[in-house]
This record gives sequence, C-alpha cells and structure tokens, in this order.
Amino acid sequence: MKKFSHVLCFVVLTCLTTFAYAQSTITGKIIDSDMSSPLPGANIIVKGTTNGATTNFDGDFTLKTDLKSGEVIISYVGFVSQTIAFNGDTDLGTIKLMSSNVGLDEIMIVASVAVDRKTPVAVSTIKAEEIAIKLGTQEFPEILKSTPGVYATRQGGGYGDSRINLRGFSSENVAVMINGVPVNDMENGAVYWSNWAGLGDVTSTMQVQRGLGASKIAVASVGGTINIITKTTDAEQGGNILTSIANDGYLKYGMTYSTGLTDKGFAATVSASKIDGDGYVDGTEFSGYNYFLSLSQQINDAHRLSFTAFGAQQEHGQRYNRSTIAELKDTDSGPLKANRDWGYKNGEVYHQSYNFYHKPQMSINHLWNINEKSALSTAVYASFGSGGGRRDEGSKIGSDDYRIGSSGLTPIDFDKVIEENRANGVNGSTDIISSSRNSHEWYGVLSTYKNKVNDALTISGGLDGRYYVGSHWYQVDDLLGGQFFLDNETDTFAFGQPLKVGDRYNKDYDGIVLRYGLFGQAEYQVNEAVNLFVAADVSNSNYKQEEFMNNTITGDRLSEAVNFTGYGIKGGGNYNLDGNNNVFVNVGYFSKAPFLDDVFLDEDGIIPNEDAVNEKVFSAELGYGFRGEKLSANVNIYYTNWLDKSLGGSIGTGEDLFFYNLQGIDALHQGIEIDFRYRATDKLTVTGMASLGDWQWKSNVSADIRDQAGDVVDVVEVYAEDLKVGDVAQTTFALGVDYKLAAKSNIYVDYNFAGDNYSSYDVTNRGSLDLPDVWKLPDFGLFDVGLRHSFELGTFNATLIGKVNNAFNTEYVSDANDLDGTASTAQVYFGPGRTYSVGLKVKF
Repeated sequence: MKKFSHVLCFVVLTCLTTFAYAQSTITGKIIDSDMSSPLPGANIIVKGTTNGATTNFDGDFTLKTDLKSGEVIISYVGFVSQTIAFNGDTDLGTIKLMSSNVGLDEIMIVASVAVDRKTPVAVSTIKAEEIAIKLGTQEFPEILKSTPGVYATRQGGGYGDSRINLRGFSSENVAVMINGVPVNDMENGAVYWSNWAGLGDVTSTMQVQRGLGASKIAVASVGGTINIITKTTDAEQGGNILTSIANDGYLKYGMTYSTGLTDKGFAATVSASKIDGDGYVDGTEFSGYNYFLSLSQQINDAHRLSFTAFGAQQEHGQRYNRSTIAELKDTDSGPLKANRDWGYKNGEVYHQSYNFYHKPQMSINHLWNINEKSALSTAVYASFGSGGGRRDEGSKIGSDDYRIGSSGLTPIDFDKVIEENRANGVNGSTDIISSSRNSHEWYGVLSTYKNKVNDALTISGGLDGRYYVGSHWYQVDDLLGGQFFLDNETDTFAFGQPLKVGDRYNKDYDGIVLRYGLFGQAEYQVNEAVNLFVAADVSNSNYKQEEFMNNTITGDRLSEAVNFTGYGIKGGGNYNLDGNNNVFVNVGYFSKAPFLDDVFLDEDGIIPNEDAVNEKVFSAELGYGFRGEKLSANVNIYYTNWLDKSLGGSIGTGEDLFFYNLQGIDALHQGIEIDFRYRATDKLTVTGMASLGDWQWKSNVSADIRDQAGDVVDVVEVYAEDLKVGDVAQTTFALGVDYKLAAKSNIYVDYNFAGDNYSSYDVTNRGSLDLPDVWKLPDFGLFDVGLRHSFELGTFNATLIGKVNNAFNTEYVSDANDLDGTASTAQVYFGPGRTYSVGLKVKF
C-alpha cells in the first residue's frame, strides 16, 4: 500500500510538472497603425480554443495558455485581424493593426490627427464603438459632453439645433473638420450641426484637440479643433442593417454594404438611413435621411484615388423663441416641452419656426506615395447647400390674441389669421409666412506633402484654398389666405409691389469669399523621449458683397474686394520622462482675419466697414500625462488671451439704421483640465474628468456710431471689464463606470455636472457701470445609463443597445439670455428630460 502511494504521488507530480511545463505566457501591445495609438479592448484568442484576453487602455495584454505552441488571433472592430504564432513564453512586441478602411491613409495625412505621448497638445479621442453605444437620441455634439472644456446643449431642442463650446469659445472660433475638410461657415464661422445630423452613423473616429491644436489648415482656431474622421471603404465584404426606436415617435432604420477589396484594387461602401419623429419638445416634428458613399481604386503601388460623398437632408420644427421660467412652468406641457412657435392650420400641425436644409459634401482624394519617405495627399472638395429657416411677417402670428387658449405658450391659431386675411380682400395679407433662404456653392483644395527626411526629422506643408458664394434672400412661402403681401421696406425693389408665393423681398445679396494660404510644419524627434515641433501659416481672405434688392444703390452693385492677411506661428515639445510619465508645452500667436459679416455690417449694402481689423490671439499650454498598467491620466493648464476682438453690429432700422464696430475688446480664457481612465479589473473601468475655467472680458472700450453714409453720429461706451464670459458652463466634471457583464455584454453609467454657467448677453449692451452682474444659471447634474449586448441571430452577429439619458428626469436650464441680471426676466431654454432609445444592428 505504501509503495502504491509513492507511485501515485510520482504520477501526480509528473502530471503537474508536465502541465506547468506546457503552460505558456503570451504578452504584447496592440496599436493603431494609422494613429500609433493603443487599441483598448482588442481581442486576443488562442486559435482553436475559447481561451482569450483583451488589451488594457494602453493596448497591453497578457494571455496564459496550457498549449506549448500554437497561434493567437488578434482582432478589433474596424481593423484587419492578424494571426501570429507563439512557442512557449512569447513577447509579441508591438503589433500594428491595419485599418480595414481603404483610403484612410490619405485622410489621416490631411486631417492631422494627434498622437498620444508625441504630439504636444491636449487631446481626447472618441472611437466608433463608444459613439455607437452612447449616441442614442442625443445630438452629435453631445457625444463630447464628458470631454474636458466642452459644454454642449440642444438649445431649443429641435432636431440638429445643438451647439458646442470649447474652452469658452463658440463654434465660430472652433475649427470643425470632416476628413480634414473645414465645414465652418465661410461668412460667419458658425457650424450648423443639422447639416450633419446623421454623421454619427459613419464616423470612425472623432478627436478633439483643445487649444491651438495640430491641424494643417491655413486659418487657425482659437478654442480648438474637432476632427471627424468618417469610415471609408471597407476592405472586407459585408454589411449591416439597423433599426432603432425611441421616445416621442422616434424611428430610424438603415443599411450599410461594402463590396470588399477586389483583386484589382477596387472597393465600394454605401450607407443610408431614414429617420422620423415627433420631437421631445412640442412642435418639433422632424424628418430626414442620411447617405454616405465611398469608392476607392488602387491604381498602382504609388497612386490611389478615393471618392467620398455624404449628406443629411432634414426638415424640423423649432423652438426658436425663448421664454421666462415662469411662462414655461405655467403651461400644460411643462417647462421641458412647452414651445410658443407652432400651432394648427386646417387641423394639422403648422410651424412658425421651421428649418430645412440639405448640404451634400463631395471630395476626391489622391494619395501619391512618392517614395518610402515622402507622400503627397490632396483633397479636392465641393459642397452645395440649399435651404432656410421659416420667418413670419406681421404682428398677429405669435401674439396672445391669436392662440388656441389663454396662455402665450398655447398653440397658434393660424386659421384665425387666414380668416382675417381673406376678409381683407384686395388689401392683401397683413400676416404671412416667409423664409430666410440660404444657398451656397463651396469649392476647395487641401493638399499636404509629408517627407521623413531622416529618422529624426519629418517636414510637412501644403496649401489650403477655398472659394465660396453664399446667396441670401427672403421669400414669400404662404400668404395665409390672402391674395398678396406688401413689403414695408421702402429702400427695396419689392416695396409697393404685390408679392406672391415665391417672390423675394426684404433682402437679396451674395457674400463672396476667396481664401487661400500656405502652412508648414517641422517635427524633430531628438531621441526616444523628446519630440519637438514648430508650425507656421499665412493666408489671405478676400471678401466681396453683391446686392440685388436695395433700390438706393446706383451703378455697380458688386463691392470692391477687401483683403485681410492673417498669419500664425506655434511650437512646442513633448518629453517622455519615462515609460509612464510625459510632459508637454506649446505656445502660439496668430493674427486672424475678421469674418465677412464683420466686414459688411449692412446686408443691403456694398460699402465695407473701414474699422474692421484682424483679431490677435496668444495662447500657451502646459500638460502632464501618466500611462500606467491600470491608470491613465492627464492634466492641462492653459492660458489664451484674445486681443482686439472685433464686434460689429447695427442700431435701429430703415433710414434710422446706424452701425458700430468695437475694436480692442479683450478676453482672457484660462483654466485647468483633468481627465483619467482607470481599469480597476478586467471587467470594471472608471473614467472621469474635471474642467475648471476662468473666462472673462478684460476691457472697457468705446466706438463710433456711423450712419449709412459713414459719418460719425454718436459714440457707444461698453463697460465689460471683468464680466464673466456667458453662454457656457465654466465648471464641468464627469464620472463614468463601465462594467462588463459577460464576454459580449456591458453596462455603463455616466454622470455629467455643469456649473458656473452665466447667461448670454451682448457686451455692447453693457453701457453703464451701474448694471448688475449677469444672471448665473443653477448648477445641474445628469445621469445616463446604457446597455450593450452582442449575440448570434441565426448565422448573423447582432448587437442590441439600450440607452436612457437624464435617467432621473432632472429639470434644468441649459441656455439663457440675460436682460437685467435676474432669473425672473431671463429668457431661457430648458434641457430635455428623460429620453430613451433601443437599437438593433445585424451584421451580414
């Protein structure tokens, strides 16, 4: 018996030794070959088994297997999978996964995407997987609300009416680019997100560069740069169908299909979706469709051509006019949904405020790999926008006497207006529905040359050219039962003419912009730890305005060209202290041309504003980053001094219309930003951020008031020194928890807080030292909850996503206009209450 025990122990020990000997440990790091950034959540599976692991947020992984040798399969959504052999304990080193999107290389060269621990800028990157689970019924800019320095709201709550501020700067001073192509309005710098309402469906990566950024365009931005990289042509054949439902009649469905890359180097991807809904706010019904097309052809080893076209046609009711808190609460709909800008006509919903637009954008990209060290990427693009926003003429529409009910926020009785217009007979309509129409043609070229001179030095440069013609007019859309309408503007050709549906009146002019410039950048890798860069740009903005409606103009109706030369220089460096810690600094100064709207203050005139000058901006930033096994964190301190801000405007109407242009308005934007990501366990990840801003106007100024002939008639004084910059939360923080319930399921909870939000105001109305401070909005915090589950549906892979925004139905004011510094008179928008969405995507 004792001998048997010895034998048994020997067998057991031998087996254990064999198992221990057979076990292998495989390690490595997985990164994106285009951006050189880690791919957290990539899957590594031992081939032929279910044994696997995932990468942490640094892209690192450790996988143990009982096999002495074999192969591992490495995969990540949107990237080409790799199979790599191992033999015993193996360190696979850094593994670069190639994007499955054909034609991404040329876009990445033009788009200037920042690289972690190398490019010295404050940056946040959101990938397609995060967009898919968190978008739901949110507006596209709201995806960024947990990003430091960002404040995003839906404003009135209509489909696509959202806005975004970055470090206290509105979209006019934030460069927004899609595949490297700028989309800010050429006349006023604004970004109209309704034009890109379906962009979330086809976005591969969205990167926010705060501050001066690393964008390669000839016109710099003040607050930062939002780089949106769309999906291109998928190298693998297949597609998906999707559908989602949500609150208030929301319904969306669509499909994507890719041919895959053929043996002859051709690939095509097409995507389209349709969306409808009643809108969360009363009277904000919407309808739209989104489309995307990408074609790619590898001509030879050196040349590749790709074509991309996308757009989002939409129409939606709006809540344009704001109301006081008391007015909004004294309604049956409640403050979150009440809207004064809609009513009924012939028993059907009819909108006083309504938006409709379609802005397709097309580009042809050419990548020329000149040799192993240099490449030239060129994008030639065009955009043709058409649409407008509804307006009304007369005093009846919107007044309390023409509503269905006693409150000023009950629906408008358009039938009553129609009845009275019909009764006027030959006197025509007193009130009509019109629209402010805007159309444009925009052509551009953006070309970037990149050359790796040696292992240390990389230079790049190129040109940015744009030509734009924007047409603007008022048009009669609905006479509301009358026979015609008479315009009361005496200085227009339409005055005294009986206007019919389709006729133009009030204004009709073109804004013409020609902008061209050069940019260059040198990047020097001193050693593995130190990376330096310097960049410069110079540009010329050429403005003209052509007037078609003003009957007081004789002779040439096209203005003389007005030119403004802008320039900028920036530089910085990143120092990797060790494998975990890095610091960076960047400093920049630029002179920025005013917008066309500041050059031609009068929409009906062709005389430029002689006082318009370039604005100047100085910015400096210091950053620190930590990258550990479980914790990743960043700290940024910034200082942006906005000098000689130009602010033009008008006072009065008609013959009593006067103009002013304020020069020397200074603003100081400074603050600190912190963000982190902590992988507590393989299943639990915690993210967070805090942004503490101190944004103030820093000067009192005065300006001449001039009549239409240009003569000085008065002086306006502005007392703005030390006033807080309004219309944006200066303190924000966020905390998120993501928990992996199973291999293919996860749930998340996000909390977002906004505070120190001061109501918006026109600094030119601060004409007295006795005025009180502007009203400070109440702080608020919102919880969002989401769940994603992937499963097999027959032979297909499917993903189900559920989302609840503002889970506790918190009531809060998101936007406000200040009148006298008190809450009782402030004109406000309330943010949306609880909303939900459920979506299903099936891949084939």
